Amino acid sequence: MDRRNFLSFTLGSLALAAIPASVKAEDFRKLKPSVWTAHTVEDAIKNMYGSTTLIEKGVKLKTPDVAANGGAIPVDFSTKIPAKTVAVFQDANPEAAVMVFDVTPYDMTDYSIKIKMGKPGTITIVVEGQDGKLYAAKKSLDVAKGGCEG
Repeated sequence: MDRRNFLSFTLGSLALAAIPASVKAEDFRKLKPSVWTAHTVEDAIKNMYGSTTLIEKGVKLKTPDVAANGGAIPVDFSTKIPAKTVAVFQDANPEAAVMVFDVTPYDMTDYSIKIKMGKPGTITIVVEGQDGKLYAAKKSLDVAKGGCEG
């Protein structure tokens, strides 16, 4: 390996090593504990963002109309909105908040998760835009009793 390649490789490696040090994740369970004990989606959103004014555009949400297994419901969502945070809420379980995470300009915009719901309900995705507005998508679904969609 010649000197030029070695220096290029070394500097590139150092740059990549420095990137994770600049990433900062918030622990929303510690910062906003009332979000995780709220029993309604509206209360959880208000406790998280201080407002419940949602703009229902800019967020795509896909779930089955009938979930065959309430223990692992696939939830796919995406957005092109420059975001600060993304949150998932549902109204079928005792606590409404499912997850909240920070978003950086380098994060992906397509998400795929599985959540647990004990009964039929509505899933709400909230994207806090860089502009401070709350964008959302909602979808109601049934949960089959006993699995196998019946």
